[in-house]
Amino acid sequence: PVMPVPAPSVSVCIPVNHGEPFLAETIRSVLDQTYRDFELVILDNASPDESGRIARSFGDRRIRVETNATTLPQPENWREVMRLCRAPLIKLVCADDLLHPRCLEYQVGPMEADPGIAVVAARRHMIDERSRVLVPRRGLSGLTGMRSSVEVARHVVRSGANPIGEPGGVLFRREHYFAVGGWRPDHRFVMDLDLWIRLLQQGEFLGLPETLAAFRIGRESLSADNEATIYAE
Repeated sequence: PVMPVPAPSVSVCIPVNHGEPFLAETIRSVLDQTYRDFELVILDNASPDESGRIARSFGDRRIRVETNATTLPQPENWREVMRLCRAPLIKLVCADDLLHPRCLEYQVGPMEADPGIAVVAARRHMIDERSRVLVPRRGLSGLTGMRSSVEVARHVVRSGANPIGEPGGVLFRREHYFAVGGWRPDHRFVMDLDLWIRLLQQGEFLGLPETLAAFRIGRESLSADNEATIYAE
């Protein structure tokens, strides 16, 4: 009989739509992790560009590429990619963002050592189209170390923004994600922050002082009001 393949410790997932310009760089940043026990689940959202071919061009057994029959709205695609993940710990990485090589190493350790931690987050760089750092070491101002859900919620309300950051900088538990109902499409512009707050009903928050991810923005969006508001400290 064929033995079932044991689930890895971590699922990194990348939902992709029109990801051609940066997807290969994003995938490489995941494959270059010092922590090796992960699967990389890539969901091609019926993207008309070369995203699917790029995803399948990597000869790494940890990669699993799935394709939607038709293009789903972004929140639905994010919900779908989570359903494809098998590991107890999950990180969603947008198709143009990057991980530091030690991102999983630094984030998985505390989660495995302490089942009371629901969310581990790290700082991130804001980068441009050429992966140059525009704004270094963003996020988690006043939120490093172990924090209770009440402390984090209070901090978020006070900041009026998303001090925890985008999905690439955050690791959480699969069981908690489904327990709290996952990404909510009706909160599209703060979908990540909305989920972080609900996940923290399940346990504690750990903020790492290291910068372990990079979030890509164009120079023009630094001054765009909506980006500035959402990603302000």
